[in-house]
Amino acid sequence: MEVTRLFDILDRYKEINPTQQVALAHKRDGEWHKYSIDQYIETTNLISAGLLEIGVKRGDKIAIISTSRSEYNMIDMGIMQIGAIPVPIYPTISASDYNYILNHAEITYVFSEGEELLRKIESILPTVPTIRGIYTFKDRGRHKYLAELIALGKTCIEKRLPEIVQIKSTVTEDDVCCIIYTSGTTGMPKGVMITHKNIVMQVKSIATIPAPWCKKAFSFLPLCHAYEKLMVYMYQYCGIEIYYAESIGTITENIKEVNPNIMTCVPRVLEKIYDKIFAAGKKLPYAKRQIYFWAIKLARNYKREMHLHAYTGLYKIADDLVFSKWRESIGGNFDIVVSGGAALQPKLCAFFSAIGMPIFEGYGLTETSPVIAVSTKEEDGLAFGTVGKPLKGVEVKIDPETNEIICRGDNVMKGYYKAPDLTKQVIDEDGWFHTGDTGKLNSKGQLTVTGRLKGIFKTSMGKYINPFIIEEIFAQSPFIDNIMVVGENQKFAAAVISPSFHFLKSWCKSHKVPYESDEKVIENDRVKARINEEVKKYNAFLGDTEKIKRFCLVSEEWTVKNKLLTPTLKVKRPQALERYKEDIEKMFS
Repeated sequence: MEVTRLFDILDRYKEINPTQQVALAHKRDGEWHKYSIDQYIETTNLISAGLLEIGVKRGDKIAIISTSRSEYNMIDMGIMQIGAIPVPIYPTISASDYNYILNHAEITYVFSEGEELLRKIESILPTVPTIRGIYTFKDRGRHKYLAELIALGKTCIEKRLPEIVQIKSTVTEDDVCCIIYTSGTTGMPKGVMITHKNIVMQVKSIATIPAPWCKKAFSFLPLCHAYEKLMVYMYQYCGIEIYYAESIGTITENIKEVNPNIMTCVPRVLEKIYDKIFAAGKKLPYAKRQIYFWAIKLARNYKREMHLHAYTGLYKIADDLVFSKWRESIGGNFDIVVSGGAALQPKLCAFFSAIGMPIFEGYGLTETSPVIAVSTKEEDGLAFGTVGKPLKGVEVKIDPETNEIICRGDNVMKGYYKAPDLTKQVIDEDGWFHTGDTGKLNSKGQLTVTGRLKGIFKTSMGKYINPFIIEEIFAQSPFIDNIMVVGENQKFAAAVISPSFHFLKSWCKSHKVPYESDEKVIENDRVKARINEEVKKYNAFLGDTEKIKRFCLVSEEWTVKNKLLTPTLKVKRPQALERYKEDIEKMFS
């Protein structure tokens, strides 16, 4: 089955795995809900029929605001099959952001999950005149709900199915398949128009990476994110079962239940897993603790070629004594763990790969649908500290003057919705997309991302500082949850640090330091001194002009809710600079 549009994946799935009993599964209220490939296709067609029946036309934009679940895929495919355009939106953004996106995209219908989210949408409903209705995922007593749309589809499927087939035949690979609004660390969100071709070419390119025995995928990242969205299409293209986590808080438990072979994650999740493993070792008796931390050190120095030449010697001993227990506690029989969204420390790549969770990194942006480069199993396809080689069919260059990464290929978006001027700012006349990221290509063609072009600042001494490189180094500390390096037009670099209070509580307990509250503990002299030791430790990896000379601790955890992090967990620098303006001024006074 030739796949040129995303909904073609369903026909291919049915062709390669006609009796697949679990194509999609999600857990709600403690119970797994599973759908075979036949149920998936049938429900998708019923949703398409129901949407046609309520008057949805080709080109209409329909918002999906939900956590990941099986029905999400059915709605997504059901919308695309009739030439309408899904607009996936994060379920964690503010009411003002919803108001902007729903109006800008001229949304006609909304699929909304959860009571709190529904109230947020209802509060702005009078200000979005294009919305004709809201569908919830269960009956909430005041709007239509998904089961009703599916039931409506059943009443008209015989009449509508030929129409669905006819519409599908007219959809081309160059048509827009979705509009994804960037989370944006600055300014208003921009609607990225992505075509079927943009995603299909990537699906086909990365589909060769998983091993043939890779049969189960686990997913917990939001499907409104281009990165997870692509991977889920790839799973379906390969006929891999998909299991969605019940919630962020149940990831560990759900992984053990599913025992997956592949999943995607962000560095923050892997960092937290590592921190828990590290903290657990400190509670062990002396002899066991020595073996435990010997194994950690060994894993952090792992190199991929060691595995290629047989997993023997010290690593085999460590695996028998320690690594196997860590794998069991994490769950899974992993072929691949794909990390993206931000850079992962090479030592952590080595650590997880050593213990049986092979880390493959990727890099891209929503505007590149999203992959520009990714690690593979091919020769020189994977190297810790790089994001692999450019994807097949994608050209990558480094601007010789600015070190900006630019790319060209079928992965580059059609443009920003209703913003041709903004599109021209990032896609030049020769079709090169300017990422705004800085990087370098080594002699083997492997790409390393070094920072954001706009984030680089100059000190009053005329020295350029790349805060992202510094922040990446300091992120290794278990004491630090988030850090923002500052110092533009100042004599030196400084940092605002939000400590990892979970780790700090454990440290305070073992060192008999009183912990009354987050606000009071950061004023404790012993805590300040300990964080200062961490600063000195990681400063040793930096040049003189890059070293953090002063820092301030803040008691606020940085989250999406308090608008200090984007939904992809990147620091919103303008908001953070404003929030901690006085603290920053004190550091430089």
